[in-house]
Amino acid sequence: MRIYVYAIAKDEAAFARRWMASMSEADGVYVLDTGSADGTPELLRSLGAHVERARVEPWRFDEARNLSMDLVPADGDVLVCTDLDEVLCSGWRRALEAAWRPGCTTARYEYVWSFNADGSDGVKYLYEKVHRPGICRWVHPVHEILAYDVPKVFCDVPGMRLEHHPDPAKSRSDYLRLLELSVGEEPEDDRNRHYLGREYMYRGRWEDAIRTLKEHLAMPRAVWRPERAASMRYIARCLLALGDAEGAELWLLRAAFEAPEQREALVELARLMQRQERWPECERYCRMALAIEKRDLAYTTTPEAWGSLPWDLLSLACWYQGRRDQAVSCVRRALALEPDNRRIRNNLALMSGEKP
Repeated sequence: MRIYVYAIAKDEAAFARRWMASMSEADGVYVLDTGSADGTPELLRSLGAHVERARVEPWRFDEARNLSMDLVPADGDVLVCTDLDEVLCSGWRRALEAAWRPGCTTARYEYVWSFNADGSDGVKYLYEKVHRPGICRWVHPVHEILAYDVPKVFCDVPGMRLEHHPDPAKSRSDYLRLLELSVGEEPEDDRNRHYLGREYMYRGRWEDAIRTLKEHLAMPRAVWRPERAASMRYIARCLLALGDAEGAELWLLRAAFEAPEQREALVELARLMQRQERWPECERYCRMALAIEKRDLAYTTTPEAWGSLPWDLLSLACWYQGRRDQAVSCVRRALALEPDNRRIRNNLALMSGEKP
């Protein structure tokens, strides 16, 4: 089986060696450079990559990825699309070859998009940028996806893991424009409308975010429950920012019912109850969240809901209801998950009477 990697790059010299090392299990690496000024093409070529240069103006990711895919030789059996700020963990080829079956169009594998401060996995979900050649093309100016000419047939690849280690200084100035362009080009695409509402929220454009997220929820194609629940949670956050705590609570309750297999809405409800000092309700939502023990690999999950926060909030709820022993037990659980958190450590000292 011949496996080729393809990518786009611009000013990625800082990542080139690490990326090429992680792609070394492929039969060939093909890169489209879109205007580097830091020597990225020359460095990649010296490391064994085939590199071509082209300008994409006005910029859009789908066009650039299609041009990079066109660089790959016609004899490839499987193509792997990555970015230079990503790393495929050692052994990925062996795992892919073991899982791939005749008739497969697409591989699904673990993608770690971010890491927690202690180095543990943060946001992670299933990714699907490994595919058979000649049956798909990239679409959308941003948050680009592969559009297939044939029905998709997935194979899951245990042991294949892609990690994202981005440059935090890299500009996102064009991101909102591209999202708005994408929604304008394909107004019936539900996911990019969800992304647009989320981006408005991140930028503090609360009314725009609420309007766009409600539009997402009203779309006939918006049926994936975790994403619908995320839109509801984001609406709640916007309402909180606008001072409407009652409205926020209602939207969080809707989110909890929409995706009952996820902790996220329950933990946000518990945090809202904590702010309002509604301790019995805070305790109830914490216990409901902690009863959900399996974290699914959906991109809408948040690391906070699966870390120390539920135990931290539960310890406070127990403490303020006069149940010291339970509070101490819970705060110890929180500290075990986040041992360097000074506030939690101080809470343990206060609740237990021990020295910090």
